Amino acid sequence: MLNFTDVTEFILLGLTSRPELQQLFFVIFLLVYFITLVGNIGMIILIRVSPQLNSPMYFFLGHLSFADVWFSSNVTPKMLENLVSETKTISYPGCIVQCFFFIAFVHVEVFILAVMAFNRYMAIGNPLLYGSRMSRTVCIRPISFPYIYGFFISLISTLWTHGLYFCGNIEINHFYCADPALIKMACAGTLIKEYTMRTLAGLNFSYSLLKAFSTCGSHLTAESVEQRKMVAVFYTTVIPMLNPMIYSLRNKDVKEAMSKAMSRAFLNK
Repeated sequence: MLNFTDVTEFILLGLTSRPELQQLFFVIFLLVYFITLVGNIGMIILIRVSPQLNSPMYFFLGHLSFADVWFSSNVTPKMLENLVSETKTISYPGCIVQCFFFIAFVHVEVFILAVMAFNRYMAIGNPLLYGSRMSRTVCIRPISFPYIYGFFISLISTLWTHGLYFCGNIEINHFYCADPALIKMACAGTLIKEYTMRTLAGLNFSYSLLKAFSTCGSHLTAESVEQRKMVAVFYTTVIPMLNPMIYSLRNKDVKEAMSKAMSRAFLNK
């Protein structure tokens, strides 16, 4: 019989144990997180208030920004807290919630990128029928799928995570509650969790790879090696910050909409 313990919290070992690097990382990632929030929330607002951005492409980009805000906010605040805190812990319920939203928004973001790739294909392949085939009503259906599917898969995965048993070791060698790290710590209940995680990952990312590799290769590459800490940092903090710049801020329509929105704001004052 295994000597199971009732786990109430975990210790997150984080990125480094060196105090001087922890302070430096705190400043860097606080800045990155601030830029992420400003960039993505600003993009959501700009898309909603600008008539010239009322098209399927920007409708999907708005949802990508929404997913990026949630994805980054699920991990980064706790990472920042632990970088400046003596007790680098996360409660068991907090760990489960973090796992749930991490898995959910990984799937949501990847499949939104797949939807964006399909939208691009429709715009190039059938330009004359694009307006009727990709109306706002039609767009709601494909954009609903990533949320429904992502949260459903996440619920299943998190239930199996909740079924893991731990035998005294509560140190997670990561900066957030990650399934691979939890599986490595667990002393029972890992077989079905491991099998489920690998099966779902293989099916989901192989499918999205076929549909969206041309537009999100960097995202999928990062996702395939997420167990490495620095790659995980890049994926959870840097990519959400860069997405508005990559997909939107270099776009002429977005620049014009931003200029008009700023002009209206100054005139109103």
